[in-house]
Amino acid sequence: MLEVGRRRASKLNYAGQVEFEIDDAEELSTVADESVDAYLISFGMRNVTNPTKALKQALRVLRRGGRFMMLEFAKVDNPIAEQLYDAYSFNLIPSIGEAVTGDRASYTYLVESIRKFPEQEEFGAMMEDTGFRSVQKENLSFGVVCQYSGFKL
Repeated sequence: MLEVGRRRASKLNYAGQVEFEIDDAEELSTVADESVDAYLISFGMRNVTNPTKALKQALRVLRRGGRFMMLEFAKVDNPIAEQLYDAYSFNLIPSIGEAVTGDRASYTYLVESIRKFPEQEEFGAMMEDTGFRSVQKENLSFGVVCQYSGFKL
């Protein structure tokens, strides 16, 4: 995925302006304090063992005025959509995953990890408790996904 990102950045003339790194979100050992303007993570925070520790590291590496942005699966906020999504998640996703890859367990884990992740209000509070300011949460697709944003001030 990093190589895809590098190619897209180059194609859009962002080469040299954007860096793609592999690192442990709970350590960020390759990133200096207050050295980045933006920290973006998509569909990865729920796989972090200690999200609070990862948020502290994100805050550490951001410059003042820097922005944290995250997309993550979330709690559906519409009862009818929630019932449909639960049926889809628990029945179809593992079955499709098994049919395509032969690996049902990974797709069962995906569904379970989504359910175990803190709900939108709780994760927003975690961001604020860590030190992010102007925290915003926006549900997309009835809350199947939530976009989070916060600033280091």
